[in-house]
Amino acid sequence: MISGRGRGGGKIRPPRRGMIGGDASDFETQWDILCSALREIHTKNASTLSFEQIYRASYKIVLKKQGDKLYDRVKEFEEQWFGTTVMPKIRSLITPNLVNITLGGVTGVTANERRMTGEEFLKGLKVSWEDHITTMNMTTDVLMYMDRVYCTDNRKASIFTTSMGLYRDHILRSQLTGSDLITFDILNSVVLDMISMERDGDVINKAIIRSCIYMLEGLYESDEENESEKLYITTFEPAFLNASREFYKKECATLLRDSDASTWLRQTKRRLTEEETRTQTTISMLTSQKIAKVIEAEMISSHLSEFLAMEGSGIKAMIENDRYEDLTLLYQMITRVDSTKEPLKKALAERVVDLGSEINKTITNTDFSNVAGAAEDGEAAESADKSKAPKQQTAAAKQTAAAIRWVDDVLNLKDKFDKMWKKCMNEDLVLQTALTKSFSDFINQFPRCSEYVSLFIDNNLKGGIKGKTETEIDAVLDKATTLLRYIQDKDMFERYYKKHLARRLLHGKSESADVERQMISRMKLEIGNAFTTKLEGMFKDMTMSEDLTSGYRTHIQNLGDLDRKQIDLGINVLTMNYWPMESMGGSSSRRDDGTQIPCTWPNEIQLLQESFKAFYLKERNGRKLTWLGFLGSADMRCSFPKIPGKEGVLSRERRHEINVPTYGMVILLLFNDLEVGETLSFEEIQSRTNIPNADLARMLHTLAVNPKAKVLTKDPATREMPKPGDKFGFNASFTSKAVKIKAPVMLGAVNRVEGEEERKDTEDRNDEHRGNVIDTVIVRIMKARKTLAHTHLFTEVIGQLATRFKPDVGMMKRRVESLIEREYLERVEGADVSTYAYLA
Repeated sequence: MISGRGRGGGKIRPPRRGMIGGDASDFETQWDILCSALREIHTKNASTLSFEQIYRASYKIVLKKQGDKLYDRVKEFEEQWFGTTVMPKIRSLITPNLVNITLGGVTGVTANERRMTGEEFLKGLKVSWEDHITTMNMTTDVLMYMDRVYCTDNRKASIFTTSMGLYRDHILRSQLTGSDLITFDILNSVVLDMISMERDGDVINKAIIRSCIYMLEGLYESDEENESEKLYITTFEPAFLNASREFYKKECATLLRDSDASTWLRQTKRRLTEEETRTQTTISMLTSQKIAKVIEAEMISSHLSEFLAMEGSGIKAMIENDRYEDLTLLYQMITRVDSTKEPLKKALAERVVDLGSEINKTITNTDFSNVAGAAEDGEAAESADKSKAPKQQTAAAKQTAAAIRWVDDVLNLKDKFDKMWKKCMNEDLVLQTALTKSFSDFINQFPRCSEYVSLFIDNNLKGGIKGKTETEIDAVLDKATTLLRYIQDKDMFERYYKKHLARRLLHGKSESADVERQMISRMKLEIGNAFTTKLEGMFKDMTMSEDLTSGYRTHIQNLGDLDRKQIDLGINVLTMNYWPMESMGGSSSRRDDGTQIPCTWPNEIQLLQESFKAFYLKERNGRKLTWLGFLGSADMRCSFPKIPGKEGVLSRERRHEINVPTYGMVILLLFNDLEVGETLSFEEIQSRTNIPNADLARMLHTLAVNPKAKVLTKDPATREMPKPGDKFGFNASFTSKAVKIKAPVMLGAVNRVEGEEERKDTEDRNDEHRGNVIDTVIVRIMKARKTLAHTHLFTEVIGQLATRFKPDVGMMKRRVESLIEREYLERVEGADVSTYAYLA
């Protein structure tokens, strides 16, 4: 009995010496034995054969140097077997329908008919292949000696390898009768047709296809059996990929025509999953990556821009409607075809800029001028009786609220895209960079971004953080820091922040000093020490002022001066270099040459000033104190006499405590010395106080026109802004339900959006500061380099200043010319390019 390949048991004795030799007829005798045995093996009747006898027959032939004849005879036997027994059975399974399908025609044939005839053909081919493998395993065992001796010595392929090639040539490449088609064409066509049916939703016999694919993986183009020449790779796979390419090209075109982007994404994902499963269960894993590339090319890359731009379902709709599932699939699909994610980067960046520009456009197109009852200069328009009418916002107040809303809208947009980036895009750093740049672009397109961000921080630090936990406060600070990171002109932000911080500190509006310091620490990390040095100096001044006030009060108490005790002084000593005086109302109190216009203080105030000055300079020789009337406030106790003949409130004496700005205190003290009914003109008040006209007019409006604190009378009694020629007297008939009254604050005490003139003034001062900074950087660079070409100098200057602001090239040229005039630089004569040299 013959066992399977490689299982030969028992030891075979070599033939006796007398058996070696013999004539040529002995070959035929031995071949007849072998031929008969091979026939029995092929007809599956090998159970009666003697393995030893058959092996000895082949052994004798090879031993007598006739291995070549035996090798050829075995090949001839296999060829005859294929031609007479195997191929006729396979041809009988190739129906006209299969031929028609192979030639490209399937009209009139149902999918079920195609599947049934195809499966019959594949089953027949599978059986022939499995029979061939079985018989050749047994044949190889019989001819083992020939393989080891003859094939090895003559460098010929083993009989098993040769028989595989014979199956390839005489079965798969056998030409069909009356046609140019070969068996392999039918095989390819049937397998591809069944795969196509499965793609359309039909159920197919995957196991039978897998068996045939396994056959193709075991056959090679030549007997050398190179791995790259498997029939599966050289013949079936190209046809499969081409057919798949056409199929997915048509499917994508149909989706583009009839469906939306969401359907396209889901169908593409489904097809990718299907093909991956197909390579595992139906065809070969060798094709896994290749078929994925086909789907990526035809279903994703070819029409990606059209799907992204689809109205109502493209990336615009996905973002607006928070379609996170679609966005996740989109990210996954694009990542497969482009490692740079360029299409998604571009689409996201454009959408961010579009939405951001809409936010900018909304606030730019808002008209804040038409506000009924708007008070002058940003004062609060408060009614004397709040119960009669609601409080109305001024134009400036509405604009400030809109500014904060602009920042909130930007932050909401940032939160939207951050959530999308984390949830749908795997926190991709490439996309994060694109989003950051697009946010920076549209924010810096808005000219007031620095001012609005500072106002947003101001609003939160004044009261927005009240009642919030530490975590919530950190979140607010993080948002503010993020916005600061986007701003390009950080020097302009610095200017606004210093102004807003100064007002918060001086007017006691800050909710928490600790949070203020946390914000400054974050800014230090983002911008650097140069920005925060002055801010830290402002806090230092406030701390020292608290100590000074406490020390001075103790000093006064120790003196035992009863008269001076009647005036309680709280002092803020400010270092001029730290505080933006011109931004806090000080510009109107300066002469053209920049010197301070001194206020004429009442005698009691002068005594108080001299007392504090002596206390202050006692341990601080060489310092100079300048009293600023446009800052600070005073609580004044006012007595209003009863009016004879009047009833109600006016029939009794009334006492009120009024909080007024410092200039208001100076003005009111003038009326202590007036007789009843006596008045002071606008000019007299100005000459006796030396308050600048603009500040005087605003303060008199507060005290003589605004009903909340109308402690003075104005003649003529109009609501117009006071002007020279108007007369003012003590309003003895003033009444108020409140004992303590706060007069509306003057311009400069409230943080609000700047008007056009103020904005231009701020920009001019900032440009002047930028010029000085550019001068410093140019000199520093030239001092180190000595000589430098014009282009290289400008490149270095822009590089060094990029973290603070984007220098204007025209300004840089003007600063270079100025430095040349001032003999810091000189032009190098005869240089090929414009070059500058540093003058020591």
